[in-house]
Amino acid sequence: MQLNASRIKVLQAQDDVISSMKEAASKELLTVSHHHDDHVYRNLLKDLIVQCLLRLKEPSVLLRCRKDDLHLVENVLDSAAQEYAEKANVDPPEIIVDNQVYLPPGPSRHNSHDLYCSGGVVLASRDGKIVCENTLDARLDVVFRKKLPEIRKQLFGQIVA
Repeated sequence: MQLNASRIKVLQAQDDVISSMKEAASKELLTVSHHHDDHVYRNLLKDLIVQCLLRLKEPSVLLRCRKDDLHLVENVLDSAAQEYAEKANVDPPEIIVDNQVYLPPGPSRHNSHDLYCSGGVVLASRDGKIVCENTLDARLDVVFRKKLPEIRKQLFGQIVA
């Protein structure tokens, strides 16, 4: 019984380390979207839009972004649509930016427990049945899920059963 309790403590400590790593990575994502004067985030937004368009393969889509990112998204829409059209060998799609519903703003001290979005976009087919969530937070979640075994092995070594 003592051995089980010790093992549970070790596993809990490992989970705490991984959770704090993910939280640190999430905070780091905010620095990417906060550099609006930088072309890096603008290019990233364009690439995220193109990737969603390639996944959706729809002639007309609805795009949602953070209100803070609206002007950047509008600046890259035409080039993203053109890049998609060239890659997919189709006509450029109609991209309708949702000006009624925005993604949540980035986290702050005031809304630390509210929903937040570190940046990126969500595109959907016009009927809303197909959705491509390409926010920075969603991508971080995917990477952590896919790479969790490798992360654990790198941090804690080979786990003996």
